[in-house]
Amino acid sequence: MISSIEDGAAPGAPTAAAAAAAPADPAATAAPVPLPTAPVQPQNGSRPPFRIALTILHLAALGVIGFTIIAFLFAALGTGIGLLLILGLGAVVLVGLVYALYGISWFETHRVSGLYRLDVSPPAWSDPTGPGFKAWLRSVGRQSVDGRMWRALANFGIASLMGVGLLGLVQWFVRSVISVFTSFSVWWQPEIVGALLSVVGVVGLALLHRLVSVAIIGAGANEAELSERAQVSARQREGAVRAADVERTRIERDLHDGVQPRLVSVAMTLGLAQQQIDADPDAAKALIAEAHTSTKAAITELRQLARGIYASVLDDRGLDAALSALAARSHIPVQLDVRLQRRCGRDAEAAVYFAIAESLTNAAKHSRASECRVVARVRDDGALWARVEDNGIGGAQVAPGGGLDGVMNRVLAAGGTTRLDSPHGGPTALEVSVPCAS
Repeated sequence: MISSIEDGAAPGAPTAAAAAAAPADPAATAAPVPLPTAPVQPQNGSRPPFRIALTILHLAALGVIGFTIIAFLFAALGTGIGLLLILGLGAVVLVGLVYALYGISWFETHRVSGLYRLDVSPPAWSDPTGPGFKAWLRSVGRQSVDGRMWRALANFGIASLMGVGLLGLVQWFVRSVISVFTSFSVWWQPEIVGALLSVVGVVGLALLHRLVSVAIIGAGANEAELSERAQVSARQREGAVRAADVERTRIERDLHDGVQPRLVSVAMTLGLAQQQIDADPDAAKALIAEAHTSTKAAITELRQLARGIYASVLDDRGLDAALSALAARSHIPVQLDVRLQRRCGRDAEAAVYFAIAESLTNAAKHSRASECRVVARVRDDGALWARVEDNGIGGAQVAPGGGLDGVMNRVLAAGGTTRLDSPHGGPTALEVSVPCAS
């Protein structure tokens, strides 16, 4: 679907056009980051006694299994550190530990937000910033120091400690109640006081858990989400700037290597015709005809270059028609499977269109493919998704300044994601997903 060897596009081809329509002002494509207006507060949805009872059940469950899980995590940490010098096996254990910590933090955030009806999203895994093992390893490193994850883990540990205390109070209550019925003293039974104190302690722990969990999980949510949105916005601006630079370079190259020499040739041919128009009219006519042919070729190249910047058919007839025209011009047979129930935003359609255009161009130039397949859908989550796959030799790579680099930066600027899968020997597949509203 893409190219087996990442390269810039030929003059006039819709190559790094994926970066094409990126605005000169990077802020133009960055979504505004809304500021939180108030801290997250629990929502009323059930009666306090029922909520307290649920909290007690949660703490009891954590008291039973919480410290077992924590002990397992510390054991994994010790094992990982101890095995670091043995063929790097410890690194595998430590990476698995990061995934386990993320899973526990995800569970704890869901548990607290569901228990107290908090409008809090769970911690998001730090996605790799590019393809390859190093990018994935960097994402694991970023996740290991994620503040939201560690806040949720701290809340899990505190809740487990409270759970152990609650189980002790429950045992005290049971012993006190049994002692009340086995004691023969009619004037004084301290076990009654003990039972009452244990009930007060259990309810107090439930209320304390609510206070602490809302403070840890809820209070940091707005700050963390704001920081995450700011990071996404910064990445989008960076992608827009880089996409614009890549496309500007492509346009300059296409004009310098393609249209400009042809127009210079037309000017020279017309100059020769002007010199010979009196002495040799027939030769002058031949030169004028040659210049006329070169002029039409230059016009065709300019049209292709303009189409590479933005395909007007997108505005006129939509992505379905634009992809049909693109497939018709492809040098490789293309199977289209496009089912779009509705139109998406201009930027989203343009990003997907140019990603597909770049993929088909690279496939024709490098992949030695005999067939390409293009699938496009509007998913239920509101994203415009497309996949391009060829049966070529694979080995496509993202080179800085190349066509695929422009594709990925333009999709990033539109708030979307890309995934390239191109093992040596093929096939090559590129998936893009862009929010429809972008």
